[in-house]
Amino acid sequence: MKKNKKLQERKEMAIATGQKNLFPIYIDKAINAEVWDVEGTRYIDFCAGIAVTNVGHGHPKVMAVIKEQLTNFTHTCVMINPYESAIELAEKLNELVPIKHAKSVFLNSGAEAVENAIKIAKAYTKRSNIISFVGSFHGRTHMCLGLTGKYSPYKEGFGPFPNGIYHIPFPNKNYGITIEDTLNTLKSLFKTTVVPTEIAAIIIEPVQGEGGFHSAPKGFIKELRMLCDQYGILLICDEIQTGFARTGAFFAVEHTDVEPDIITIGKGLANGIPLSAVVGKEKVMDAAKSLGGTFGGSPIGCQSALAVIDIIKEEHLCERALEIGKICSDTLNKLKDMFPEKIACVRNSGAMIAIEIVNNGNFNQPDSDSTKKIIEKSSNNGLLLLSCGMEGNIIRLLPPLTIEFEILNEGLDILNKTIIQLFSE
Repeated sequence: MKKNKKLQERKEMAIATGQKNLFPIYIDKAINAEVWDVEGTRYIDFCAGIAVTNVGHGHPKVMAVIKEQLTNFTHTCVMINPYESAIELAEKLNELVPIKHAKSVFLNSGAEAVENAIKIAKAYTKRSNIISFVGSFHGRTHMCLGLTGKYSPYKEGFGPFPNGIYHIPFPNKNYGITIEDTLNTLKSLFKTTVVPTEIAAIIIEPVQGEGGFHSAPKGFIKELRMLCDQYGILLICDEIQTGFARTGAFFAVEHTDVEPDIITIGKGLANGIPLSAVVGKEKVMDAAKSLGGTFGGSPIGCQSALAVIDIIKEEHLCERALEIGKICSDTLNKLKDMFPEKIACVRNSGAMIAIEIVNNGNFNQPDSDSTKKIIEKSSNNGLLLLSCGMEGNIIRLLPPLTIEFEILNEGLDILNKTIIQLFSE
């Protein structure tokens, strides 16, 4: 029996069924944008651990600071005996976010960051209701599932969810939802269900991740900012998947020239070491009198994150994300021209690249079966990809921002051949 199959059988016996794995491929080592499984097979990684290893697997500078920290100490709890790296990281995040006079708090995961952002918003506003969006994903804890605007598979069997959460449509011209439609729904909500002075915060992903890599229109984010200012509502930007250079800026909201009240950060922050953060306006952050956790702001995570920030700046990864996005889009749009009835759209926000697979060129006829086949066949050919979207019919490309261009093109060649073969049958 092959090693991968044997490990998959052991995994299914030992790990709860709900913690699924997309590929029965068990990784032995990884370098930048390449990974090798336990059988020695090489793959090009267009997943980056779901936008986590933005500076690549095993970046020498990240590995060096981790090893150095390991020789000193691994944990004291930042809430008991803190350390300089946590202060330095908070100072740098406070400077990086598009928020004046910011403060930070450290947690372990993206879901924890969102949970704490909601706690902070409620503490500051003394209000209890939250508005989120259809198609959003904010994490797997109970509050975060309540905020998430997609039911299957995340919410199945876990309800009821916390009260006081309202979902409104995410504006998307491809699906016929205008900014005016969304704002009118919001106005109707305020008239029929909850008054705006009872809303603590509106939480939005500047680019929806699991929802399909849809960018919120710049004008819409500005409208939300004005509405929030009018009613004393906080604007929370969930940047867990979009942050740390992924869209061509440190944070996607920077493309809108809007200042949010709170930003949540995770995934790419520490390049694979569990670490997340909430960063927000000082007066907002200081309203919450009790925040933290045992492992939040771990010394290893803080050192890794400090290295990541340096790497992004030194290697100009914001600019590189834009280059990657252009290369991918140019290549994939040629496929769209070849198969307009199957590829409805190729879109990107920097190095967040999406291919929407449909039937008859119609956004209202998603083809999730073909999407699954493309991802499976690509993995068989040495390329790792993910899907997303409400119907699971969108292929998302999230290569490390440090990927060598020859390897990027090699991966795109595999995807090209896979799609041409499937759609030519």
